[in-house]
Amino acid sequence: MFQLIKNANLFAPDPMGICDILIAGKSIAYIGAKAPDLDSCLDVSVVDVDGARVVPGFIDAHAHITGGGGESGPSSRVPPTFLSAFTLAGVTSVVGVLGTDDLTRNTHTLVTQAYGLREEGLSAWCHTGGYHLPLTTLTGSARSDIVFIDPIIGVGELAISDHRSSQPTLDEFLRVASEAHVAGLMTGKAGIVHCHMGDGKRGLSLLRQALEQSEIPARVFNPTHVNRNRDLFEQALELVDAGCRIDLTAFPGGHIDPGLSAGEGFLQYHAQKRPADGLTISSDGGGCLPAFDDEGNLTRMGVGCSSTLPETLKELVAHGVVIETVLPTMTSNVADLLRLHSKGRLKQGHDADLVVLDSRYNVRDVMALGRWHVKEGQAGILGTYENQPAT
Repeated sequence: MFQLIKNANLFAPDPMGICDILIAGKSIAYIGAKAPDLDSCLDVSVVDVDGARVVPGFIDAHAHITGGGGESGPSSRVPPTFLSAFTLAGVTSVVGVLGTDDLTRNTHTLVTQAYGLREEGLSAWCHTGGYHLPLTTLTGSARSDIVFIDPIIGVGELAISDHRSSQPTLDEFLRVASEAHVAGLMTGKAGIVHCHMGDGKRGLSLLRQALEQSEIPARVFNPTHVNRNRDLFEQALELVDAGCRIDLTAFPGGHIDPGLSAGEGFLQYHAQKRPADGLTISSDGGGCLPAFDDEGNLTRMGVGCSSTLPETLKELVAHGVVIETVLPTMTSNVADLLRLHSKGRLKQGHDADLVVLDSRYNVRDVMALGRWHVKEGQAGILGTYENQPAT
């Protein structure tokens, strides 16, 4: 089936003006200022978006697709995330991770959930392992997981500077990073170590040591949650200068202090004229957002959600930032880091993943792999067990 999207104010993520987009199956066949000539025998559905902004589908590179939590007992385990929680937020690609609980949840269930989301129409990948060493793997090693299991693209989220981590030594950390890197070379996958950063006083010192004392490329080390406190954020900016790419978490309201919102972090990052491709933003969707006192006692609990990505976009546009400056942190920068070559940009030959924004920058329509999942803010495609009646 062919679909023609007319009069799109296209940000690919670079601004391209008013364009028509021809979708053939799951892919973009044509983008241009003038609609292509199509044979009358073709079955072409036409959607006129009347000048609305059309942007690439968001890539949420850090989401707990099997659910997070568990820090205060079995009842605190967050349920797996439904399909529409992603699509209603404009997310068309997601990378699943394990967190504190990498025992009752493991890489087996994570891979299975990624395959399930794929069956429902989303593009989904995951990392192997979780907070702790030894890693919870599917095949016995991180390297073979990445090489032999299609959805697995890296290691993560390995906890650093956190009382919940396994307190990895430098040698242990480098061994994991080398496995991820070599597997990436063998497969063309991302081959990164996605590092959960806690509030510990050591901050990013382990990553700095890894860069100073090994030959592993800086791109392999990918710290996330770096905006959880201001000192950690300042340290992360220095890592960007060394070649790392850092990830901000779009924390929901009430879970930002003592850190910075993703919007604040973005503004400070760009005010310092750091490399434009060195920053990404993810949601921690489906993950538990606990806060602890100095004794490690739980003081607060929340849940992340992918909707904080479009909310961050709106926040920054309201601050006067042009949309094409913000979009790469959720689209092309993420695709480049994760080596998702058909994602993150709207161009011929790429996957037909796109979001139509209304005049207030709200997510209006969402297409994933050529299918309209959301129209006029309503989910037209639901996950298998969404809204099932009680029996």
